[in-house]
This record gives sequence, structure tokens and C-alpha cells, in this order.
Amino acid sequence: MRPTPLSAVAAAIDAEVVGSADPLVERVVADSRDAGPGDLFVAIPGERVDGHDYIDRAVAAGAVAAISTRASGVPTIVVDDPVAALGDYARASVAALPELTVVAVTGSSGKTSTKDMLASVLAVRGPVVAPVGSMNTEVGLPLTALLCDATTRTLVAEMGARGIGHIARLCGITPPDISVVLNVGTAHIGEFGSRGAIATAKGEIVEGLSADGTAVLNADDPLVAAMSTRTAARVLTYGMSADADMRISDLAVDALARPSFELRYAGSAQRVSLSVSGEHNAWNAAAAALAGCAAGLTLSEVGAALESATVSRWRMEVTTTDSGLVIVNDAYNANPDSMSAALKSLAEMGRRSGGRTFAVLGEMKELGDGSVAAHDELGRLAVRLNIGQLVCVGEGARPIHMGAAHEGSWNGESVAVADVDAAVDFLRPRLAPGDVVLVKASRSVGLERVAAELGGGE
Repeated sequence: MRPTPLSAVAAAIDAEVVGSADPLVERVVADSRDAGPGDLFVAIPGERVDGHDYIDRAVAAGAVAAISTRASGVPTIVVDDPVAALGDYARASVAALPELTVVAVTGSSGKTSTKDMLASVLAVRGPVVAPVGSMNTEVGLPLTALLCDATTRTLVAEMGARGIGHIARLCGITPPDISVVLNVGTAHIGEFGSRGAIATAKGEIVEGLSADGTAVLNADDPLVAAMSTRTAARVLTYGMSADADMRISDLAVDALARPSFELRYAGSAQRVSLSVSGEHNAWNAAAAALAGCAAGLTLSEVGAALESATVSRWRMEVTTTDSGLVIVNDAYNANPDSMSAALKSLAEMGRRSGGRTFAVLGEMKELGDGSVAAHDELGRLAVRLNIGQLVCVGEGARPIHMGAAHEGSWNGESVAVADVDAAVDFLRPRLAPGDVVLVKASRSVGLERVAAELGGGE
């Protein structure tokens, strides 16, 4: 954002400033630890902490103003709901940038990796703003949008949902020109109740399009493909289906599970070799490619951009240590679909390299009544894929171990350990050069510490 008087911020959201000064706002933040000189601090009340308690800390770091429910020691825009005010200001700021194209993406899994690929592809058009990590909430999205200025050509808007109506609200903050839907899986199914409800929520991203927008849908996922009826916008599809507009073919992976494939679109063909691991990333790349073409790029331009694209940390992040151990740190998050994809990549990496395979798995959160069955099935899949050693970390992952035992694991091929330290102690004496170790769980489990202890980065 460009430096803006606080009074102009207040006017944009139909609010008033308490305090006589009218400082210039350089940036908007919602975490006092991120605050710096010239910042506007948004005091957000949360379940565990209240941002109002941190206004003084933000001011000490250089913040010059606040958005709050009450007056503070600095000029303050006083509002009933700071989160809503933040969204309103982001909406007004985006509306003031008529040359900006908003590309929104959602899905049960793969949102952040696809967001990263979209940023690489759309940078061909000019300056891009995209969220760091997974800032896909009603706080993270507007904070990202407020980084745009008159030079920005594209805003990549990652949109998450934990209930019906969430994505509709996000679309109200940054109305999309191009909406991408990756898949409908079982992530957060404990909160939604069914895949049908998840599809209802995810499809709000295409309902947020105007008639001159474009929906980019996964032709290989029936629940996503069916969203074509929920928009008057142009619909383009991608996948391996014969009728997909952006078709994936001739898919193969190398020894590090990095996919290469051919993309065919509008009579043209382009061979793409990704630098990121995981066969499933071919679909994420095709989605990014199709969105790029919808934004006016050529297939050759998007193909070249994809080959150099990288993704955020702890998403199929492959490190080869000095001793020759291969560590796949995919510990940022987990759900049944992403777990299955990661295990299949691990099996392929082991088959190609000849090394032994170790899967260090923790609990998948927010699966509701189906949690035990989903974890059980994961253990069975590990056995069917012939994973050499399964290490199940924490009580929540014990059903993975039990599923492996029921499927036919024997002689210690699967073990259940109490915590990260126990997992590391178990692994260290058993690992050798050439072995491949996958580390994956839901974010709150903190299994990235296993990867770090083994030499797979911080």
C-alpha cells in the first residue's frame, strides 16, 4: 500500500479517528511482533489472546495508530469489529486498483503450493502480491491484499474455509476475476460434517465471480467439476480427463518424485518438469497454468515459469544430508488425501533409489467421527505400499499403527512412540545413507522438529 493518512483509512470504512493527530500509515499489521515504524496495528480479540492487550507493545515497536474497539494511547479508529473493519479497508483498497487482477484459489489440499505456483506463473505479467505461507483467513487475506499498490498487476488470494459462508465473505473482501478450485477432500470434515458440505463451501469461490470472470475447475474431481453450474462466468477445466481444457498427459516422476508431464491447451503442447516433489503437484501446476492462460499468458510462458517455481517450506521439502540421508519434510499440515499422496511419493522415491523408506507420521486433526477410520486406513496403505518402517508419533497416531498391524505389518515394521524425542531416538541408530524419511502430520503436532533433528532444515 502507499503511505496513507489515517483519516483516509477511517473514511474508507466509514469510521472516525479518536485523537488529534493524523499520521501517515505505511503498513497494516495484526501481530504486535510484526509491528514497525509507521504501522497501523489492528487489535483483534481472539480465543486465547486479545490484541487490545498488545497495543502498547506495537506502539513501542513503532506503530503510529490502531484500529480498536476503544481508544488507546495513539490515534485510533474505533470500531465495533476490528476484523470486519480490516476487511472493509482491504475491499476499498482493492477497488481503488482497477488494473489489478485477483486470482483466488481454494481446495481441501494443495492450496498453498498452488498459490506459490500461481505467483511464479503470474509474475510473467508483472508484479504479484501473494500471501506468505497460508494467510487464507478473514485476517490473513486482507493483510495480504493491503500489500498491493498501483504497480501490482496480480493479487493471488488463497481462501480457506471452516464453515459455510466463509469463502463468500473472503470473496467480498477481494472479489475474484479468476477462481481456481483444486479438490474436495476430507480436510476439516469434522467441522463440515460431509464432503457435500465441503463442496458447498468451496464452491462459493465460483459464485463470487462476475459474469466476465473465469472459473478454473478440476475436471478429475466430480464434486469440483459440478461447480460449473454455480456460476455464469466462463468455465475452464484441467486434469487428465479427455475433455479437460488443460490436459495432463505422459506423467512420470524422477528419483526424488519430481513430476514431469505434458500440458495440452488450445491446440498447443508444452513439456513441464517441476522442481518440487509429489506426483499430485502435476495437478496443482496444471491449475496454475490454466489460470495463467486465462489471464492472458501463453502456454510456453506458463510452462517456463512452472519449471522454476518453488513452494512454501515444509511442503514436500526434500533435503539430502551430508551423510546421504534423504528427508522429505511435509510437516506443515495433513489430511487423508495429502497423507496418501505423500506416502505414494515416498514409496516411489524408495523404489527409484533403492533406499529403505521410513514414514514418520502424526495425527491428522479435525476429522470428526471418521478420525479413527481415516488413521486406520492410512496405516493399511503404508503396508500396501511396502513402506519399510512406519513410526507413529503420539497417542492420536496410534490408530495408524493399529491399521498397519491389521493389514499385515509384522516384526516391528510399525512402531508407536510417545513424542518427537522418542521418534528421533528410534530413528537415529536405524538410518543409513540412501534411506528416505517422510515426516508428516497436522501442523499442531510439530513433527517438523523430527526433520530438523535429522538434518532436514529448521
